[in-house]
Amino acid sequence: MNRVCFPIVKSAFVALLAIASFANAEETKTVKADPAKGEALYNTGDATRNITACIACHGAAGNSSISQNPKLTGQAGAYLHKQLLDFKGPARNNPVMTGIAKAMTEEDIQNVVAYLSKQKTSPGAARNPATVELGKKIYRGGIAEKHVPACASCHGATGGGIPAQFPRLAGQHQDYTTAQLVGFRSGTRKNSEPMTQIAKRMSDDEIQAVADYVAGLK
Repeated sequence: MNRVCFPIVKSAFVALLAIASFANAEETKTVKADPAKGEALYNTGDATRNITACIACHGAAGNSSISQNPKLTGQAGAYLHKQLLDFKGPARNNPVMTGIAKAMTEEDIQNVVAYLSKQKTSPGAARNPATVELGKKIYRGGIAEKHVPACASCHGATGGGIPAQFPRLAGQHQDYTTAQLVGFRSGTRKNSEPMTQIAKRMSDDEIQAVADYVAGLK
């Protein structure tokens, strides 16, 4: 009996695996990113689901002209994806983004990220000559006496970041970067323990100097 049943059971198991593989393939196919749909959602939103058009705050093609709102182009897709998921939970609490992110499906997020990843980043510029050298010194060498590591060690020499781990900083608005560092320091932004500890050791002047310096990186 065992010799007869084993092939039957094995065949049934193989069949189940085939069905599961097909189902997984169909699911993956269903959520495959579509940049065209992402562009449509980015530019017009979806009023039926209370998703505001991203362009209203983040500008055409993700190049925000509002200094308090980040430029989204140039960021790694995996990093943008993580931030939108973080807005859904307690890690990043924002009165505007939390509501929008909660209304977005996984497919919405992947589509918008796919669209943004194809866009060109507009350059920024440092605007305070008096602090550029301080910002450069901290970014490249850190602050040894405060145990603040060089920003470049994680975000790269030119501010390009490391996909999925550390964001691109080059060209980002000074006001936005400053606000995020202050948020890490105060604990209102909670989705990076290393940044929380680093920001706690930085003064307002040091934060502003770094934010201004990275705005001019390319």
